[in-house]
Amino acid sequence: MVEIELDGQKVEVLEGSMVMHAAEKAGTYIPHFCYHKKLSIAANCRMCLVDVEKAPKPMPACATPVTQGMIVRTKSDKAIKAQQSVMEFLLINHPLDCPICDQGGECQLQDLAVGYGGSGSRYEEEKRVVFHKEVGPLISMQEMSRCIHCTRCVRFGQEVAGVMELGMSHRGEHAEIETFVGQSVDSELSGNMIDICPVGALTSKPFRYSARTWELSRRKSIAPHDSSGANLVVQVKSNEVLRVVPLENEEVNECWIADRDRFSYEALNSADRLRAPMIKQGGEWKEVDWQTALEYVANGLNQISKDHGASSIGALVSPHSTLEELHLASTLVRSMGSDNIDHRLRHAEFVKSEGVRYLGTAIASLTQLQRVLVVGSNLRKDHPLFALRIRQAQRNGAQVNAITSKALFNAADAWAMPVAHADVQEAGAWAQSLANVAAAIAAEKGVTAPAQGQATPEAQAIAKSLLGGDRKAVLLGNAAAHHANASSLLSLAKWIADQTGASYGYLTEAANTVGAQWAKAEPQTGGLNAAQMLAGGLKAVLLLNTEPVEDSAAGTKAVAALAAMQMVVTLSPFKTNMAFSDVLLPIAPFTETSGSFVNAEGRLQSFHAVVKPLAETRPAWKVLRVLANMLGLPQLAFETSQDVLKQIETTPLNLSNACSSEIRLAGNVDTPCVASIYQLDSLVRRAPSLQLTADARNAVANSQTVVEGAHA
Repeated sequence: MVEIELDGQKVEVLEGSMVMHAAEKAGTYIPHFCYHKKLSIAANCRMCLVDVEKAPKPMPACATPVTQGMIVRTKSDKAIKAQQSVMEFLLINHPLDCPICDQGGECQLQDLAVGYGGSGSRYEEEKRVVFHKEVGPLISMQEMSRCIHCTRCVRFGQEVAGVMELGMSHRGEHAEIETFVGQSVDSELSGNMIDICPVGALTSKPFRYSARTWELSRRKSIAPHDSSGANLVVQVKSNEVLRVVPLENEEVNECWIADRDRFSYEALNSADRLRAPMIKQGGEWKEVDWQTALEYVANGLNQISKDHGASSIGALVSPHSTLEELHLASTLVRSMGSDNIDHRLRHAEFVKSEGVRYLGTAIASLTQLQRVLVVGSNLRKDHPLFALRIRQAQRNGAQVNAITSKALFNAADAWAMPVAHADVQEAGAWAQSLANVAAAIAAEKGVTAPAQGQATPEAQAIAKSLLGGDRKAVLLGNAAAHHANASSLLSLAKWIADQTGASYGYLTEAANTVGAQWAKAEPQTGGLNAAQMLAGGLKAVLLLNTEPVEDSAAGTKAVAALAAMQMVVTLSPFKTNMAFSDVLLPIAPFTETSGSFVNAEGRLQSFHAVVKPLAETRPAWKVLRVLANMLGLPQLAFETSQDVLKQIETTPLNLSNACSSEIRLAGNVDTPCVASIYQLDSLVRRAPSLQLTADARNAVANSQTVVEGAHA
């Protein structure tokens, strides 16, 4: 430790720290623009100049290492005058458009100009103009004349997102931040550049000119898409969600969020929203009141149960639904006498698990890994925030290994990080690839391998990597979870992890995949699984927050089976499933209801509604409770979603990836069903800006290629 004196206060910091770090520890604010705690030090802006005793001139606090006995003054005349001079320099070319700037009210430059700027400018020449750039549907670079060249956006792309999409060209007064030869910004984390821009040079294109920052109410929430459970601040005006930004949580999402968490709010205000209950009569849809709709559903379910038995009724539920909704749906179906409920819509294997499958380690620990093996995942697109942490680990020396397919790993830089060793095989060969790695480990350690394998060069390289280092993990991705041989993949991963001292588990697909298991939203006593229900094994089905054509492995094959059922009830925020549904019930999306999600590490996070439900929309937990009352099921008499959560918590969350299944290395294995990044759920599918991105366009092109190939 090194002790320095900062504004008369003794401060101890680690050797190698900068004066800025000492100031942060002491609670002293030093004005700055280019410095960011998550980025490398650039010392571009010089706004953080401070007075260091015995130094001939002011020194940048962000780039001046501490030394024993150093005396620093941040508020001396020398420091203040230097900071004022830098501010005058920064404002020379800055346009006078604060009144129409989206950054107005939350702009670092604007705030610091009040304290360090002059009342007038000595600069009389013409200000420079930087022409705008078109970089895609999410980020606006219309006012790059505002840029002060702090290079935060450049460093974010290079160091955090893993893709250097922006850079500085030219020199001096001709310097500009731009993409390479007119390319667009396509990173799945690109929206974070908007947050870290200290001026209004980079702004949100969907939000542009929608509201002033002081008009917005700020309310906390949780991201409803992938399993990271990112913490959000949802900004609202006139009961309408207009912007979503990250809420810092170092243990979960740090200060970042993925673009689908940031921009999917557009779907909440779309014309596709279902505003009132609807019933299909004579092939035509008609709006009805809630009483009529729920009586129609209750009478229909009672009649079908009487005619065909309760086992002819089931529910397909989305793992993007809240924990409370999933628990009530499970309880309702079982109270009727059926065990037909499932959230595993994209799965191909339905082995009953011994515990709740989860990540197997803390999310924050991913940053500290020294060795990692990822199986069956397009890591960067499936789990952007997990990829971000593993990328940080790799930058600190970790070795990243992969067993995956060309579809998920189509280039050397597919994950935007160097991959030490990759065994790229078709999905049917993944179990054999893991068995080969296990054989290589067994040969090295002199133990018996769990399955027959060959120590191929690729397997030996991965095995050698996993046998080194201290902190390790074997992570199974979405494609591995949805694999027809998923239990064998898990068993092999467990053996490898046990032999190498690694953790192991699933990255888990959705916001509440772990919660869905906790709520027992899958068959417990021999009921039909999702594949069997979608193959036509029911007479009536409840579809909770799911669109089977897009959300299930059955795809379009599900339409005929669902259309043949006597009653299909869709509970959704959107007008969907209309080709085969008989009733549409408008339920609230995550912004209009209270509830809880359980993320990949098993962290329970609850949230409140940030806006009132739209029109006749109602929270799904209330709809299920009232429906249960009409069906004469007393087990669901809850007054609040918190009451539902209390009942769920009476059963402990048993996080366990234990697996004792027999290992199968061969078999007929189709390509696992994996949703692309902007097709994951009903919200992202209806967000116009996300659907204009390169990732969304490429997904459509690839799906068309698959269809054309099937027809050839």
